[in-house]
Amino acid sequence: MQNQKQDMKVGIAVLGTVGKTVAKALDEGIPGLTLAAVAARNHAAASDWLGQLRQVPVITTFEEMAESCDIVVECAPASLLGDIAEPVLKAGKKLIVLSCGGLLNRPDLIDLARSTGGSIHVPTGALLGLDAVNAAAEAEISSVRMITRKPVKGLVGAPFLEEKKIDISSIQEPMQIFSGTAREAAVGFPANLNVAVALSLAGNGPDNTQLEIWADPALTRNTHTIVVESDSARLQMTIENIPTENPKTGRITAQSVLALLRKMNAPLRVGT
Repeated sequence: MQNQKQDMKVGIAVLGTVGKTVAKALDEGIPGLTLAAVAARNHAAASDWLGQLRQVPVITTFEEMAESCDIVVECAPASLLGDIAEPVLKAGKKLIVLSCGGLLNRPDLIDLARSTGGSIHVPTGALLGLDAVNAAAEAEISSVRMITRKPVKGLVGAPFLEEKKIDISSIQEPMQIFSGTAREAAVGFPANLNVAVALSLAGNGPDNTQLEIWADPALTRNTHTIVVESDSARLQMTIENIPTENPKTGRITAQSVLALLRKMNAPLRVGT
């Protein structure tokens, strides 16, 4: 008689807007997966929130999570990426990364995954079309351009704006606030533009991916338009994301993580 395959244990670091959505979905049930652990900056608040779940996971450190879990979902501030990723990859486990902008300054994490048999998975997040961009990159991509338009409150406080002393709080018309590469955007807008880095990793790299960022007081949705020129296709795609209570994060971001988690054990996997 064939033994039943055990569920893979999932850890979430940390329990913010995205983390809570993923935790609820795992608690409701995703075949082959179990929510085993979470990491949180405020243990008391996390414990209180987790009490609503049917099966309450343990609250643990990043190191303990790496040892006890098969998959760890990183949905934390970019500054914590290394602290979360290193123990997971050293243990040869799977890491789902939302703060993918941080990977640009930490290529050693990719080397670590290669040496231990661990793996780093970057979900599509609040973007679209990465499957097509991945496919185009198998041959030749001549240019990748992305135009991002966001409500003002989703951009206020970005390091680039603070450094340049750009005040957008009272603008009345759309205002272009940045033009440059995905690598530059990852530094100047670490909480906003992981989508640009994901696009660059799927395509022709962070230094060859051009980006414009606009603050638009009339918008209520985070909007990204991608234009890719390649020898196999011309891609032009636009997505308008509905924000969560955190204006920097779209609802579809957590759903993208869930879609990737479902693929881990699925007998049918659609998409590249």
